[in-house]
Amino acid sequence: MIKHVFLTGQPGVGKTTLVQKACESLVSSGTTTEGFYTEEVKAGGRRVGFDVVTLTGKRGHLSRIRDVAGPPHGTRECTVGQYVVDLPSFENLALPLFRNVESGGATKKVFIIDEIGKMELFSQSFIRAVRQTLDCSSCTILGTIPVLKHKPLALVEEVRGRSDVKVFTISKENRNSILQDVLSAVNECLKH
Repeated sequence: MIKHVFLTGQPGVGKTTLVQKACESLVSSGTTTEGFYTEEVKAGGRRVGFDVVTLTGKRGHLSRIRDVAGPPHGTRECTVGQYVVDLPSFENLALPLFRNVESGGATKKVFIIDEIGKMELFSQSFIRAVRQTLDCSSCTILGTIPVLKHKPLALVEEVRGRSDVKVFTISKENRNSILQDVLSAVNECLKH
């Protein structure tokens, strides 16, 4: 039985946009939704980082381009490519959302996790929260995961391998036509 729905695909293919459209449709049909998505931050036409944005509109840094000076002496940065992950900012915004999942009452809700990726996985608290939410009976996750690379991410592969997870691969060819399939899968999860 499918309990959660995840989207995967190449960076920039439209996973976040699809999650946002699905979220709008779910909210308009009366489904309770919580969670967050990631958004590019640009300055002067150039990507300088990513923010985490809650469904209620709160925003915090996820990452920014590395400072030329580097980290203060004796400190370690969490980096992905040229980006430095702002772990405290991410955790302060995202983790409280997970705490609300269990206190959902009788109504099943959809919890948005966009995304479970390299930057987010620097947080052990995030990893624990995702695992607990996957096992939670009061919600269905609609999330995104990166495509399988030559160096797999443990939690991503754990999610991909779960028997209660349906994974849709998003491409430029199907991104404009797959929304109804995603919504149908989420709605099916909510019935159980």
